[in-house]
Amino acid sequence: MKSDTDDYLKYWRVIRQWIKVKYNLTQCDLDVLLFLYSETYFGKDKFDDYNDLLGWDMNRFFRLQQEGWIEKFRNRVGKSKAIYKLPIKTTRMIQLIYRKLSGEEIPVSQSQNRMFAKNVSYTDKRYRDMIIEMNALIKQQRHRAPE
Repeated sequence: MKSDTDDYLKYWRVIRQWIKVKYNLTQCDLDVLLFLYSETYFGKDKFDDYNDLLGWDMNRFFRLQQEGWIEKFRNRVGKSKAIYKLPIKTTRMIQLIYRKLSGEEIPVSQSQNRMFAKNVSYTDKRYRDMIIEMNALIKQQRHRAPE
């Protein structure tokens, strides 16, 4: 039997696209950051374990590090390897994803959401239509009368 709380992933694709546009990330970048979210600290080997499942991008780790999505916690010293962690920028982005999946609305103003600008791709226009529909459903569920 399905309950309303079982519907977390109904709008995952819409939320995922919004996050990718908002933060200029690829699907693979987002996937690997979501994987690393539960890791307090990790080595490049842990990154590579999951990255091997994704599309080949030899520079993904270094690009994510350069863009501030991954930061070095400890330098390599002797035989001990370098240790990395996700900075507050990344954890806040992922927490935002979870809030949206939990029923928080996606902003629809041009200043807060590039998908609502005038000169956007056809794909972004389709997604923004779905964002409007999703937000309307969220508002309706929030104001539903108790039975």
